[in-house]
Amino acid sequence: MTSNVFSPGPTPDSVKAADGSIHTVPKGWELLPPGDAGLTRRVKAAGEFWSVQEKKGRRTFSQGIWAPAETIAQHRSDLEAERTTPEYAKKQAAAAARREQAQAEYVDDFLAAVLAYLDFHPVHEDLARQMAQAITTHATPVGSGTVARTKRIPLEQRAEAAVIAWMRHQTTAYDEMVIPRVKGKRREVRRMLAGRSKELLKAYRSPAAPPAECPLHRALAEWESNGLK
Repeated sequence: MTSNVFSPGPTPDSVKAADGSIHTVPKGWELLPPGDAGLTRRVKAAGEFWSVQEKKGRRTFSQGIWAPAETIAQHRSDLEAERTTPEYAKKQAAAAARREQAQAEYVDDFLAAVLAYLDFHPVHEDLARQMAQAITTHATPVGSGTVARTKRIPLEQRAEAAVIAWMRHQTTAYDEMVIPRVKGKRREVRRMLAGRSKELLKAYRSPAAPPAECPLHRALAEWESNGLK
């Protein structure tokens, strides 16, 4: 075996390699489930281990790592002892403060990027800020899984994608549509709705009055009524 990354096997004590071969977990090993990143890092650094990952759709989820039970027990005990010390508590507090600061800065940057993408005429500035705030509030929380949290594309592209996604759910009938289970059909519908959303945004890049019964106004009125200012 040239890799220690596997998918779940057909039995609880087996794994499947990329080439389809099945391997039995070595005797004396146990599965450390995901959830404790610190313990996982230490067990991986200690020696041999097998990572188990399962792909669902486009996403890959960790199922944990197999490693010698003694190794896991020793590092778990060491970590539990360390985590009771004042030094550890101080380090954790400092790390939390850094994360909060980084998140606050990212929210500000993302809000500015959304406003830049909207590029509404000054006469519609209030609406632009209200819309940007609604989108940012929805898209930026840590762990939200939205496009705003990915680092694979530039911030400007994240902002555009977040605007179009928000409009798809808030200003179109997308969530109520019955879309045939045909390959590429959902993507086609999304492209069509994205085109409509971009046309609507253009209306606010000029000083002219917005379209009558504008869905943007309805969506933002509902957002405000829910107390999400």
